[in-house]
Amino acid sequence: MRTIVVYKWARAAASAVVRQGGQVDWGGARLAAGEDDPAALAVAQALATQSGDVAGLTIGDGETAWALARGADAAHAVPALGPLTDNAATAKALASAVRQIAASQAVDVVVIGDATADPGVAAALAAELGWPALLGVTSAAPAGDRVTAARRVGNAIETVSLPTPAVLAVAAVGEEARAPGMMELIKARKKPVAQLTVEAPAEGVSQRATRLPAAAGARLFEGDADTAAQALVAALRGDGLL
Repeated sequence: MRTIVVYKWARAAASAVVRQGGQVDWGGARLAAGEDDPAALAVAQALATQSGDVAGLTIGDGETAWALARGADAAHAVPALGPLTDNAATAKALASAVRQIAASQAVDVVVIGDATADPGVAAALAAELGWPALLGVTSAAPAGDRVTAARRVGNAIETVSLPTPAVLAVAAVGEEARAPGMMELIKARKKPVAQLTVEAPAEGVSQRATRLPAAAGARLFEGDADTAAQALVAALRGDGLL
């Protein structure tokens, strides 16, 4: 199977600043590899059935060798497309890039990190492509012209069979086992990266206003443990919570 792994596509949440008036200021936030990206690449590599079947796709400027240094066979970048304003716009841009790659060689699976900070991108990407999607994937394997994927649901492991082409959103279950060293990064930076051109899509979700959350003072219940517990229960009942 030929797979595309999407990496370094989301803004680092730690870069956001919440101003006093409640506005979220991303300022000069850059796109960064997410904590699910290594797991997504591992799933893409597990699905590849022969050499050359794993291609990386990233947007924005900065480091493009992330996937190449970790064993991807090729890389594609959309350097002119910076951080986008919402999940819908990001999904549209990624879908356009995937179509360009698929125009020269068929793509069976697109694998992307199941980012908690941007939960709508994977599903919206699948909708843009018209492909089925499975979220929360922890592992996957090829099964003929289908994909068998596993994900955790509560305390159980659910196994799902999907037709291809499909989109898999991968959730990491641990940290990256081994990050590439400096020499691997240097070698990866010398490899060619195919440049794609994608027009910045219009906003899919518009922000009308922001506000600070309502402030609520803490309530302290004095006295011994029994007295404080009774006062807590009475307060919860008074607020309609019990």
